[in-house]
Amino acid sequence: MRRNPRDWRIEDLKVVADSLGINHDQHGTSHVVFRHANAGRLSVPAHRPIKPVYVRLFVDLVDRTGENNEN
Repeated sequence: MRRNPRDWRIEDLKVVADSLGINHDQHGTSHVVFRHANAGRLSVPAHRPIKPVYVRLFVDLVDRTGENNEN
């Protein structure tokens, strides 16, 4: 994700979030909200594919959790 922020789906972000303990919700809206106690909150539109700017923001959220993964 860090090297190529294009062509990712919301399901991919959810898998990464689950593996790192980042909570996510989608309550009947077109956005998924990712939350982590240390990293904060990020709302991502669930359109396919996800725009690269949102993938970069998601990678920043992952970095702020304290986990170092090169996904």
